[in-house]
Amino acid sequence: MPSLKENSSEVVQPFLMGCGTKEPKITQLCLAAIQRLMSHEVVSEAAAGNIINMLWQLMENGLEELKLLQTVLVLLTTNTVVHDQVLSKAIVLCFRLHFTKDNITNNTAAATVRQVVTVVFERMVAEDERFKDIVEQPPPVQGNTNRRSVSTLRPSAKDAYMLFQDLCQLVNADAPYWLVGMTEMTRTFGLELLESVLNDFPGVFLQHQEFSFLLKERVCPLVIKLFSPNIKFRQGNSSAASPAPVEKPYFPICMRLLRVVSVLIKHFYSLLVTECEIFLSLLVKFLDGEKPQWLRAVAVESVHRLCVQPHLLRSFCLSYDMKQHSTKVFRDIVNALGSFIQSLFIVLNTGNPAATNTSTGAGGQGGSLTTQAAFEYRGTWIPLMTVSVQGSAKATYLEMLDKVEPPSIPEGYAMSVAFSALLDLVRGITSMIERELAEEEAAVRREANPDQNTQPDVSLLGAHLVWEEMVSACWCGLLAALSLLLDASTDETATESILKAELTVAVLCGRLGLVTPRDAFITAICKASLPPHYALTVLSSNTANLNNKAYSIQGQSVQIISSSSESHQQVVAVGQPLSVQPQGTVVLTAKNIQCMRTLLNLAHCHGAVLGTSWQLVLATLQHLVWILGLKPGFGGALKPGRAVEGPSTVLTTAVMTDLPVISNILSRLFESSQYLADVSLHHLISALCSLSLEAVEMAYGTNKEPSLFAVAKLLETGLVNMDRIEILWRPLTGHLLDVCQHPNARMREWGAEAVTSLIKAGLAYKHNPPLAQNQRLQLLLLNPLKELSNVLHADIRQKQLESVLQILQSQGDSLGPGWPLVLGVIGAIRNDQGESLIRTAFQCLQLVVTDFLPTMPCACLQIVVDVAGSFGLQNQELNISLTSIGLLWNISDYFFQRGEAITQELEREEAALQKQAQEKGEPLNRPFHPAPPFDCLWLCLYAKLGQLCVDPRPAVRKSAGQTMFSTIAAHGTLLQQSTWHIVVWKVLFHLLDCVRKSSTTADKEKIESGGGNILIHHSRDTAEKQWAETWVLTLAGVARIFNTRRYLLQQLGDFFKAWEVLLDHIQSAALSKNSEVSLAALKSFQEILQIATPVKDSAMPTNALAAMGVPPILIDPLSALGPGRPLLRSDSMLERLTSYNGAELQVPSPGEELALEDAALWWSAWNTWYRTGTDSTRPPNGGTGTDRPSFVPSQPFLTALVQIVPALYQHIKTVFSMEDLRRLGVILHGAVSIPISSDASPFILPSYTEAVLTSLQEAVLTALDVLQKAICVGPENLQVMYPAIFEQLLLFVEFSCKPPQYGKMETKHVANAKYNQIQLFAPAEWVALNYVPFAERSLEVVVDLYHKTACHKAVINEKVLQNIIKTLRMPLGLKYGCPSESTWKLAVSSLLKVLSAGLPVARQHASSGMFDTMWPELANAFEDFLFTKSTPPDNVSIQEFQKNEAIDVEVVQLISTEILPFAIFIPKDFVGQIMAMLNKGSIHSQSSSFTEAEVDVRMREEFSKVCFETLLQFSFSNKVSTPQEGYISRMALSVLLKRSQDVLRRYVDDERLSGRCPLPRQQVTEIIFVLKAISTLMDSLKKTQPENVDGTTWAQVIALYPTLVECITCSSSEVSSALKEAMGPFKDFMQPPVSRVQNGES
Repeated sequence: MPSLKENSSEVVQPFLMGCGTKEPKITQLCLAAIQRLMSHEVVSEAAAGNIINMLWQLMENGLEELKLLQTVLVLLTTNTVVHDQVLSKAIVLCFRLHFTKDNITNNTAAATVRQVVTVVFERMVAEDERFKDIVEQPPPVQGNTNRRSVSTLRPSAKDAYMLFQDLCQLVNADAPYWLVGMTEMTRTFGLELLESVLNDFPGVFLQHQEFSFLLKERVCPLVIKLFSPNIKFRQGNSSAASPAPVEKPYFPICMRLLRVVSVLIKHFYSLLVTECEIFLSLLVKFLDGEKPQWLRAVAVESVHRLCVQPHLLRSFCLSYDMKQHSTKVFRDIVNALGSFIQSLFIVLNTGNPAATNTSTGAGGQGGSLTTQAAFEYRGTWIPLMTVSVQGSAKATYLEMLDKVEPPSIPEGYAMSVAFSALLDLVRGITSMIERELAEEEAAVRREANPDQNTQPDVSLLGAHLVWEEMVSACWCGLLAALSLLLDASTDETATESILKAELTVAVLCGRLGLVTPRDAFITAICKASLPPHYALTVLSSNTANLNNKAYSIQGQSVQIISSSSESHQQVVAVGQPLSVQPQGTVVLTAKNIQCMRTLLNLAHCHGAVLGTSWQLVLATLQHLVWILGLKPGFGGALKPGRAVEGPSTVLTTAVMTDLPVISNILSRLFESSQYLADVSLHHLISALCSLSLEAVEMAYGTNKEPSLFAVAKLLETGLVNMDRIEILWRPLTGHLLDVCQHPNARMREWGAEAVTSLIKAGLAYKHNPPLAQNQRLQLLLLNPLKELSNVLHADIRQKQLESVLQILQSQGDSLGPGWPLVLGVIGAIRNDQGESLIRTAFQCLQLVVTDFLPTMPCACLQIVVDVAGSFGLQNQELNISLTSIGLLWNISDYFFQRGEAITQELEREEAALQKQAQEKGEPLNRPFHPAPPFDCLWLCLYAKLGQLCVDPRPAVRKSAGQTMFSTIAAHGTLLQQSTWHIVVWKVLFHLLDCVRKSSTTADKEKIESGGGNILIHHSRDTAEKQWAETWVLTLAGVARIFNTRRYLLQQLGDFFKAWEVLLDHIQSAALSKNSEVSLAALKSFQEILQIATPVKDSAMPTNALAAMGVPPILIDPLSALGPGRPLLRSDSMLERLTSYNGAELQVPSPGEELALEDAALWWSAWNTWYRTGTDSTRPPNGGTGTDRPSFVPSQPFLTALVQIVPALYQHIKTVFSMEDLRRLGVILHGAVSIPISSDASPFILPSYTEAVLTSLQEAVLTALDVLQKAICVGPENLQVMYPAIFEQLLLFVEFSCKPPQYGKMETKHVANAKYNQIQLFAPAEWVALNYVPFAERSLEVVVDLYHKTACHKAVINEKVLQNIIKTLRMPLGLKYGCPSESTWKLAVSSLLKVLSAGLPVARQHASSGMFDTMWPELANAFEDFLFTKSTPPDNVSIQEFQKNEAIDVEVVQLISTEILPFAIFIPKDFVGQIMAMLNKGSIHSQSSSFTEAEVDVRMREEFSKVCFETLLQFSFSNKVSTPQEGYISRMALSVLLKRSQDVLRRYVDDERLSGRCPLPRQQVTEIIFVLKAISTLMDSLKKTQPENVDGTTWAQVIALYPTLVECITCSSSEVSSALKEAMGPFKDFMQPPVSRVQNGES
């Protein structure tokens, strides 16, 4: 064969020649032979060229045209030898035959041309295949301007290139370059060829630059040029007289151009981005309403073709929509479709025959139309045809290649295509994106496996952006179109498709997280479900957003249904709208129900992507449910129920059968929430919650039936998601709890029903792990139960407490860690809740205390205590309060019995908590922390009882106080030592603080009756008095504990401080203005002081300072102190002790230490006593006598106060200082000065006749007695206190004459009663006591004491004697003026006794000058007494008077025996004063006015006599042993002389005056006595040595003489004889003695 091929030219030659004959037969034979040769592939290139030439000739002669075509075809298909010019000639030949007159030839030629063109390109493809493995050097890039620069192409490629280039030339009506010899050509055929090449060989153009270049440079401009008539044309313009006639669009070309464009877009989009943008824009323009109908139809078909290619659409989006400054092509396409559909409804009013057909059609056929699928909108009716199978764009008009005239388009065709296009678009895009999303998720899952460690794919991110852009670009247009169609649809299937499309887009948006479009589509479905114009705010706000977008359908709201539209809708239900204002009824159509089902379907199957649009869905469902009259039943499922008010809901049978189904789907919808992801579930819950909030808002202020849809569905959702209840529990219950607060009872009731059902279901559900092991969950479940406590509505609380009872009965044993919450609920009672609630709650508590204490964790016992306490504190029901105190007692018994077990469990738990706290690095936080946990339990119990002890109701206080002190007494042994510390500080003292505070602020108003008709005793008829009882009880209880547990308490570090605080409380109680409290406080004080020192124990702390509580202690000192005083004082005990021991305080040995601590305690007690005493006895200041003082302490109180001193003193005597003694004195003085109120006086005052001391006075004297005795036996340094004791007693002595004043209060003195017999109950409010017996007793004590201590150094130094005398001066001076006669008599006798002891001491110490100041005082005392200014009372009998005179005489005798004999030790002045006094006494100094009768009695003859004798006795001292004695004599002498002179003178005067009357007997006796005395004196002067008598004496003696001479005239003979004797001795002195000169002096 090869050799044959080489010589094929020769072989072929004969046949060629045969053909040349043009003889038909021969030609046919020759052609057949040539074909045979060709088919065996034995034709060389040259031979082929010859064959072609021969065929050309035949063609030109018009012979065997069909045969020619056949031969060319065989030649070109069997081998590849024909190239270049030969090939072009062959092709031209075929073209020429296409344009013959013969139809068959033409058609055959057309087919051949098509085949040949295909063959040329196939060869090129085969050639590329052969060379594909050889890597060529790419040709140097040349400017592609030279069209023929195809040198780089291989032969076949070159042929193809030339052919394609010429086709373009031909279509453009230009001359071809390569197909030389073409005579004519049609554009339609050219376009078809171009289309087929482009469609069949896209690879060629994509792989070869040269071809791409052709495409860009030749094809696209060509297409754009050919399109121009179509663009410019406007329908209806043709008839107008336009200046330049516009070329009319030509259907065949236009249609073929659109086909070419479709191919270009489909295959070469990537090469021709810009060009495609233009094509697509053109396409969009062709949909315009002003274009001819056929053009729009063809354009819609083209668009449909694009719509079924989602990947292409995606590329558009990438290339245009996502680029800046580029046309949003994809968006425009979708929007154009939408506008196109709209325009079909709106534009049908032009003079278009279709419109008239429509109307006549609609009218003519009448009823039969309803069966046909169609759209109807505002009177425009458009039938719907089936145009293509879903997903394929089978065009009708694009395929009409044989038509030259535009065909007529049936009505509804364009709409149907557009509708399909829309649905396909949605379906294509969504399925593509869904698929890619699925792949992406799979990839993510693969990445999640640790095996492949791949980077996340960047392309995925890009993909997401594209998807989002695609959706964003198309959703508005889609929504507008679909909503309109949905509205207009009258066919169930069409409606279904539209709804499905809307649903699909919504779900896709949801998956991509595009919230706005998702919500928009869902809104559309929702609106379609509801009756027209139904006001639902959620939806309208959403639509408003959409209408603002540029794509709203010409400003029309999508949802307005016209009357004609409704005529095709079957009404299936009439119901009430759910709104605040009552409105008329609304109707639901079958389409509404269909939409509702779609909505249910959406929620059911795609709940996961709904997110926030759950709200729209649920709001719509809620309204539909309401209109259909479904109401919630048990567990939240909705059942058909009658509407409560207004015209009943009317439902057709059609919908009645649907209702159970709908209800069922609704329930299933919420059941299916168990398959949702957590986030989606949250969205569902939050939507239900906000829906419910709206219902709640709506239900305010109306008593209409509220919509319970949301609440019911929340319950349902919660119940089906029990297994993961944790994640939705908080929002779910949080909202339901809000509902429980609602004023509408039905709403509230459902809220509570839902919450409690959920809690009960949650507790009963078999969780995994079980609740027992998942405490957090259990607490979470119980928490809302607790929150219900904050609701104020009683019905809710009742429901809550009933649930608690049910839970206790069913799950009580397994509550475990839930106990605190349950107890919290029981205990959340408030006083404003009314009795029934409190009773129910208390039932729960009683159940707990009786049945569940052993099963609950011990940590909860504390809460039980708190709760029981809170029932005690509530004030609605006294009996419950008292019963709950009983429960506390039972609980304490339980603690006591189960102590060990409880301790162990609590300690285990404590250890765990401690560990947790350490890990977190924070301190453990629980009440009473440092104490062991079991003790804390007790402390909580005590603390609760402590609170009850200060309850406003006395009965509760009393009961609680008794219980508390009883439990501490009974069970206190269980407590650790350290806990006692807390009991003392945080419980007992805290309680005392509170009671003190309440008592001091309590109301003093009288309480009329104790509630009901109970009478109240007058001692309890004010709040203050009732509190006083509490204070007394509490203080006594605490003191008792201190007494009984002293040993234990003393081992606490700060017992000293506690002791101080206790004393502080005692002090403030003692100073309280309530006598009951103050007296009780002192009793408690006495109780704690009668404690014997505990036996020393080795366990005592070894540090003295610690023992005294000086170290820093656990409790804040300020919080522990009472209101009064800072604890640190300057004279702190420690200083006292150190100074007393006289050395620095060493840490004492254990033996001393107890004494030391005790001393500190006693010292503290003394200070308290001192402060109490000071404050209670301090007189009120200010105010006049009329102001009633605020409070005057009672006698029993003062007595008790003073009675404490002796006991106390025994313990502090070692450190008792002078200063303390002084302070004590002030208090005793104050106490004694306090008057008593006149009501009490009969019980306290003795009757007048007895001189008895009151118990207070007794106590005061006893106290001083104890002191005195202690000083007596005490060490030397104590005895300096004697003077102070004297001083104190002497103060009391003064009371006898000068009763003390208590402030400025006016009192009436009992002592005066003797004289003016005032009545006891006279108006004065206060009666001063009779102080005389007290003063006199004090005086006796003074005398005794002085006898014992006269020689004591301190007594001497402190001038005690002088003070005694000074004090006695007052009663001595007053004498008869004293309130009681006995006083001055006692004073005299005391003075005499004191002097008898004191004068020897004074003489002994004369030289020291200690007593210098005493003598004048003594002289004054004598003077005041012997010559008193007071007159004896009138009724004194003579015997009395003589007795009194005898007393005076006794005094003078004392002077003569005890003073004058020792004159040498006594100051001269004093002796002078004494002498002057004796002198004065010895002369009767009477007042000049007296009667005879008086004279006898009132003259103190005896007294005068004694005075005179004493004077004389000291005048005649013969034996002058010392100069001092001589001096005394001289003094006595001088006094005597002066006295004699006075008597004589007075006698002479009286004698003269009396005339003949004799003078009184006494005076006569006196003068005789004087005269005798003078004579005696004269004798003694003679005997005396002259030098012993000084000049003044002589002068006085001589001066007597003239006076004596004057007496000579007296008439009495006795006087005369005495005178003689007196004057006789003067003769011896008539001459002065001779003076002798001595030592030169005279």
